[in-house]
Amino acid sequence: MNIYASASLLAILVLLYWVMTEVFTVLFRLIGLPEEKARFQVVSLLTSCGFTTSESEMFLSTKSRRRLARICMLVGFIFNVAIVSILINVFLSFNNAALGKIYGILIPLAAVTAVLILSRTWKIRKWLDRLIEQAAGKLSGNTGSNSIIIIDQIGNDCIAQVTLKHVPEVYRDKPLSQTGLKQEQNILVLLVERHDTRPATAVARTVFRDGDRLTVFGGYAAICAAFHAVERFTDDSDF
Repeated sequence: MNIYASASLLAILVLLYWVMTEVFTVLFRLIGLPEEKARFQVVSLLTSCGFTTSESEMFLSTKSRRRLARICMLVGFIFNVAIVSILINVFLSFNNAALGKIYGILIPLAAVTAVLILSRTWKIRKWLDRLIEQAAGKLSGNTGSNSIIIIDQIGNDCIAQVTLKHVPEVYRDKPLSQTGLKQEQNILVLLVERHDTRPATAVARTVFRDGDRLTVFGGYAAICAAFHAVERFTDDSDF
């Protein structure tokens, strides 16, 4: 394999590695884990570094989480072997490559860098998250259900994102001030995202609509019960 083919393949694998990190992070979020904790553990699993914290117990608490962690480790092992092999090939190819041609390997690496930079934009990240969530919904068979993703945990409560496929009848056509979410269930609705626009602050006159994404704060069980929301994967699912 010449140096250009090796460099291009290495760039593709790096890009795939990033994609797999994003995919597994979203999947762990869909089964009730905060994003930052999920991302840290996914990187640990994919790189096979064996880094553990007290939070790692969260990843073993249910069958679906253990199964997903096992898949993540296997995928990471395969990618690690492939990347190491290609890196060795790239370095060996330097002996046969003219100095002027070596700069050509920077092209695929620069392309990957550009993709990674663009992926940090808000619209692309939201598009990628939605794409993964839709695929996960089809896999789990919960495409018609309201879903919940934990963003962060604060004590016994959490900040979560609830996707309303269908607004519960008890809240339909009612302004937020009349839903009783804050007074009766101690749930604060912080932000409302609608039609792929940036999240807007929820106000007293806000009325929920089908397709809304709500950022809420409160007890996890209370949020699930209030919005009839379920995790994408449960221990009874086929995942």
